[in-house]
Amino acid sequence: MANAVKGSCDPAFNRVRDLLQERLTSEEELGASLCVNIDGKNVLDLWGGYADAEKTRPWEENTLTVVWSCSKIVTALAALTLVDRGLLDPEERVSKYWPEFGVNGKEDVKVWHILSHSSGLSGWEKPVTIDNVYDTQFSTDELARQAPFFPPGSAPGYQMLNHGHLIGELVRRISGKSLKQFIAEEIAGPLGADFRLGVPEEDWPRTADVVPPPPVALPEGINMESMMVKVFTNPIANAKYSETPAFRQAEIGAANGFSNARSLALIGSMVSLKGTVDGKQYLSPKTVDQMIQERIRGVDLVLGLNLRYGLGVGLPVPETTPFLPDSNLCFWGGWGGSVVAMDLDHRMTVTYAMNRMTNGMLGNANSEAYIKAIYEIVAASERASSL
Repeated sequence: MANAVKGSCDPAFNRVRDLLQERLTSEEELGASLCVNIDGKNVLDLWGGYADAEKTRPWEENTLTVVWSCSKIVTALAALTLVDRGLLDPEERVSKYWPEFGVNGKEDVKVWHILSHSSGLSGWEKPVTIDNVYDTQFSTDELARQAPFFPPGSAPGYQMLNHGHLIGELVRRISGKSLKQFIAEEIAGPLGADFRLGVPEEDWPRTADVVPPPPVALPEGINMESMMVKVFTNPIANAKYSETPAFRQAEIGAANGFSNARSLALIGSMVSLKGTVDGKQYLSPKTVDQMIQERIRGVDLVLGLNLRYGLGVGLPVPETTPFLPDSNLCFWGGWGGSVVAMDLDHRMTVTYAMNRMTNGMLGNANSEAYIKAIYEIVAASERASSL
């Protein structure tokens, strides 16, 4: 079978392998990778399908795809690495590290406001093009000059495309490295994870094309001055941007990470394993605890969903994320369906990356089905071991 699932799978998780195969065969998936890491070991590391809509390139073991907002997890870990080293304090004003930021009503914005999507800077006030977004210096300077859309710390308001610009400038001011360089040298490189912001030209042949989601109309009767409209239309996102040289060469810490499930699981295990991976400590348990402490909750002014945020991660909300247990867990998803879920109770990381996109910001029907099956298997195992 041309689109057969490949990889390794503990027999206990064969049901998940079968589920992935079913969805590839039915073409609910085009190409995908799925990984479950428990206690630092991959008990499931699967991939299959195709890397292009024409089905001329099989999805291979090392195929990369754009993971959109799952990039935010890695960007947050860059900031948390600096927190762990005592170089960045979540309780400090942003202007301590970035003086130009402390103007126009942002004088008291704290670092944690940025990390928890509650800074009031959900996007750009002035009209920007996608090329402006690619120009990190220009678009970051614009954010430093503008006023917040809402009082910082008063509500969540998703920093959809600019989250990495804000965190990246803090990383640059403190470390002297760009966000892209910091992630490469301090996180992905030491871990041996195949993740980067952007993707070098020599890796384009192993990078999957995306199938964009169907167009979505704005909700009927929506206020055109609402935060949702401001953020989603300035600029309007186009999934096919991810196949252009400009996007692949840019540094967009919110959206242009390229990776696969295996490497996302390796990075996510920094959190699930309380900071130590393969015997090397990347973060202290105290810093991980800080990361998953709730900082703000409520209906997100951009996404319109009831959400809870820690430092750079989402926390479970049963009505919004019914596929995740309401436990000691943090997560985030990427546009179209990709997911990183980090479960500290089970020392488990579940990751999924694919190229047939659907309309969703926090996973899709496929990821929900895989995660539901994974947790049912884990729960059955726990029941059996307690007998």
